[in-house]
Amino acid sequence: MTDAAPDKHDPTTVREATWAVHGGNRPDPGSGALRTPLVMANSYLLPDDPASIDWSGTDSLIYTRNGAVNQQALERKLAAMEGGDAATVFATGVAALHAVFFTLLRAGDHVVVSDITYEAVWRLFSELLPERYGIEATFVDASDPDLVAAAIRPTTRLVHVETIANPTTRVADIAALAGIAHEHGALLSVDSTFTPPPVFRPLAAGADLVIHSLTKYINGHGDAMGGAVIGSAELVSRIRGDALVDVGGAISPFNAWLILRGSVTLPLRLRQHISSAVRVAAHLDADPRVAFVAYPGLPSHPQHDLASRQFGTIGPGAMLAFVLDGDSDLQDRFVNRLQVITSAVSLGHDESLIVHVGPDGRGGAEHYPAEFRRFGHLRLSVGLEDPDDLIADIDQALDHALPPVR
Repeated sequence: MTDAAPDKHDPTTVREATWAVHGGNRPDPGSGALRTPLVMANSYLLPDDPASIDWSGTDSLIYTRNGAVNQQALERKLAAMEGGDAATVFATGVAALHAVFFTLLRAGDHVVVSDITYEAVWRLFSELLPERYGIEATFVDASDPDLVAAAIRPTTRLVHVETIANPTTRVADIAALAGIAHEHGALLSVDSTFTPPPVFRPLAAGADLVIHSLTKYINGHGDAMGGAVIGSAELVSRIRGDALVDVGGAISPFNAWLILRGSVTLPLRLRQHISSAVRVAAHLDADPRVAFVAYPGLPSHPQHDLASRQFGTIGPGAMLAFVLDGDSDLQDRFVNRLQVITSAVSLGHDESLIVHVGPDGRGGAEHYPAEFRRFGHLRLSVGLEDPDDLIADIDQALDHALPPVR
């Protein structure tokens, strides 16, 4: 027992659900409103003598591209949520990813990148950054630390991976990769969109920067886009100054307000997402009409043991991939028959979303495992519906696309 009163604004003194409600929020000093109000302003009142102002500064409120009330409230929450010193927010997750690469890399630098990665990251490192700025990249299987270490060069400045690779669900050992990167004087940036807190905190495992598409789980309602970079004050300050103030990509006050509002229920939503995903994945895995299921929560997953250690008791997210035992047309018939699960891109929404990624999909598809490339695959983001309804919907669509196996 302790005599100290818990501080609802300090994530080290209260539990996840309590802090999720109060973290980052400050009552409005003008109105007394308990929640940070929506401030739809482009500009802020200057002091009587503005001669000394740094017009690119971010310490005071000047212009919304530099920072604003709702953006700062969201940044406070994200930084504390991830255990970082600071955060900066952007209009989209891709803008946040680009901001990291744009700020940290120069012509002639080398990067080690997971060969299974988000399509925009694949194109940035396979085409845009090498062709336009002379930045070299080596794509490797990031689930094998030895391959990552072997790819390091004297000019390597950054290792970039995803906690759970999109879309194959391959798991990266963040602590091991942080050790490799730092041993060679490089930084480790981690896209943790699939595994937001409290599932995992890459900074605590040694990562230098963590990136989120706020559009996904942290917002959670499919109605606002945003991205974030979290890390040390020094690194985040550089990214904010170079890639936000002087390049743009600022998130709107309304979207920042919506995402902060959505984040309140993040711990509760994640537990429902993941518990349902475990059931859905096991059900698919048991059906002989399903050729394979890729979900780190299944014992059959190649990195199941690592996922169990790294992601703890909550579980390894709610994203899974699978394919039916048949051609590409069969996958489409199955998806088109679904009634509860919606055929749409994105993930982490309240509703379950599925997309058939065809065998000729872009974004490094040539590096996908063979079972992902033969007829494409189905990527499923398990939502907040009752898992029994999700399973019933899957079963009726399976029965329509393929006769039941007797």
